[in-house]
Amino acid sequence: MILFVIVGMPASGKNIARSYAESRQIPYFATGDAVREEVKRQGLEPNAENTAMVSTQLRGTDGMGVTRLVLSRVMESKNNIVFMEGIRSLQEVTLIRESVECVVVAFLAPRKLRLERIMSRGRSDDSADAFNDRDMREIAYGAAVPVALADGYVLNTRGMEDAVNDLDSIVKNHV
Repeated sequence: MILFVIVGMPASGKNIARSYAESRQIPYFATGDAVREEVKRQGLEPNAENTAMVSTQLRGTDGMGVTRLVLSRVMESKNNIVFMEGIRSLQEVTLIRESVECVVVAFLAPRKLRLERIMSRGRSDDSADAFNDRDMREIAYGAAVPVALADGYVLNTRGMEDAVNDLDSIVKNHV
């Protein structure tokens, strides 16, 4: 199995990787999905505050609880190629690499463009007011390190087709 670990700041375009994987019937697992599932399971309103609280809870004391949860789902999939998104620290990448061969792919986009995307996607846990707090929380988790040390980059400032082509090149170089 080869696991493509998708990293990047909020609204950098990581969902392009999801669409790419799904269009090729490649399993896609995301820590954010696990967090949203838990918010719903706890009967909480799916807003930015509750999502942040549950995310912190699931990360646990070592910051890797939700990663372990999602990685166990990845390993159960038994597919040759799998995508995983939501990794925010070097320790999480190290944990994953102990279990499976992985390629870290970072999506990059300027802050202003990411904010525009946040405002246009309409998710209940997104807001302009929470944007800066969310960025700072991601950085505090250590999200900048996997981005800086990625094995491949998708500069997502052009059209979606360009980003898909860039991702496809990275995937083809590793399978």
